[in-house]
Amino acid sequence: MSPLKIVDKEYSSRLILGTGKYDDLDVMKKAFDVAAPAMVTVAVRRIDLDAVKAGKPSLLDYIDTDKIEILPNTAGCYTAEEAVRAARLGRAAGFSDKVKLEVIGDEKTLLPDTEQLLRATEMLVKEGFTVLPYTNDDPIMAKKLEAAGAATVMPLAAPIGSGMGIQNELNIHFIMEAVSVPVIVDAGVGTASDACRAMELGIDGILINTAVAQAQAPVKMAEAMRDAVVAGRRAYEAGRIPKKPYASASSPVEGVVR
Repeated sequence: MSPLKIVDKEYSSRLILGTGKYDDLDVMKKAFDVAAPAMVTVAVRRIDLDAVKAGKPSLLDYIDTDKIEILPNTAGCYTAEEAVRAARLGRAAGFSDKVKLEVIGDEKTLLPDTEQLLRATEMLVKEGFTVLPYTNDDPIMAKKLEAAGAATVMPLAAPIGSGMGIQNELNIHFIMEAVSVPVIVDAGVGTASDACRAMELGIDGILINTAVAQAQAPVKMAEAMRDAVVAGRRAYEAGRIPKKPYASASSPVEGVVR
């Protein structure tokens, strides 16, 4: 499987996992060990940065940063200013210049406020951040985010935590055609078949949180997601046969004696 490349860095895995919603941090660590994701997201606003600086126990103690890169995110932000502030805090805490940018527009659906998202992207790019924005499945907005300097675009498959899988494959295709930066599907994956199908479309990567963290057996689901991402990407790279409305014999009939 070819590597995922974001700006000038390559990752052997095309899977990104979240750190939220786990009932047990030891289970979370085991899930990460099994899945070996490229990155794991950490919500800056949900980490006590003062405690981290003081060396007190935290979520970060359960992440092997020698193997997995931490991707700070701006979860819980509802304005561009809030998101930019969170990104700055993450960088000041020593996390990364990369940021998964979220600006939510609605508490019920958790859909992104793309106007605020675009504004925050422009602001953070000017400050030298590598911005990975979570957006809706709109190819027009994807083009605007790329033009603003986003390093990837991260369209939702379905609402956050819904587990419904990709609801609009056509728009994902349009987004892949519209931009040259990596397309990483974020939000809405429910099980391994959803992840595999998403990768078969040709996306560059996938971010999964709830489907693993809230599974009945999170470690097993993490393993399943790892394998599904690999299988889906390999199938895409292999090139599927075209769909036909009629039969096609597996064995050639030419030369058969009748």
